[in-house]
Amino acid sequence: MAHKGLLLVLSGPSGVGKGTVKNAIVKNKVFPFEYSVSMTTRKPRPGEVDGKDYFFVSEQRFQEAINQGELLEYNEYVGHHYGTPVGPVKKMLAEGKDVLIETDVNGARTVREKMPDGVFIFLTPPDLHTLHLRLEHRGTESEDVIMGRIREARKEILVMQDYDYAVVNDTVANAVDHIKAIVDAEHVSVKRVIDDYRKMVEEE
Repeated sequence: MAHKGLLLVLSGPSGVGKGTVKNAIVKNKVFPFEYSVSMTTRKPRPGEVDGKDYFFVSEQRFQEAINQGELLEYNEYVGHHYGTPVGPVKKMLAEGKDVLIETDVNGARTVREKMPDGVFIFLTPPDLHTLHLRLEHRGTESEDVIMGRIREARKEILVMQDYDYAVVNDTVANAVDHIKAIVDAEHVSVKRVIDDYRKMVEEE
């Protein structure tokens, strides 16, 4: 039976490894999904590709997207804006495709308000020391910025209660396995398939 795709929202503190986990799912073809490419006003990091990792835009273009209602969610973080274009997401879900959105906790909160039937997964570090080391290893930010992200992470971890699942990113492989298990379970949850079976019974 064909049914609407799952909206998968992967969130968590900055530096927890959301992008790394997402890339591992893609590379290993763990499960099929369409990735929602976010729009951002920050500059590309080494190796990032416009239109694949993010849509890198100016502040003016981002404000136009807000004013025209083009974004499912948007927020500002450490001086830069991030947002999720809504049109492609709704189109892919209607076609029965699973869609993955990678966003911060503020973005996830807004998506929950607009699309509460999504599957919200909170990716958490094993501990804050590990998170600090990962941010340092990036080599893209000063110590002051890193400490600011750690302070934010302390607050963000407490909003885990607003999510459906918590996945510890101790290793990428373990995190990917847990996310796959969540997706498999959601696809056969009664709340998601019951309408299909009601229609089947009515047609008999």
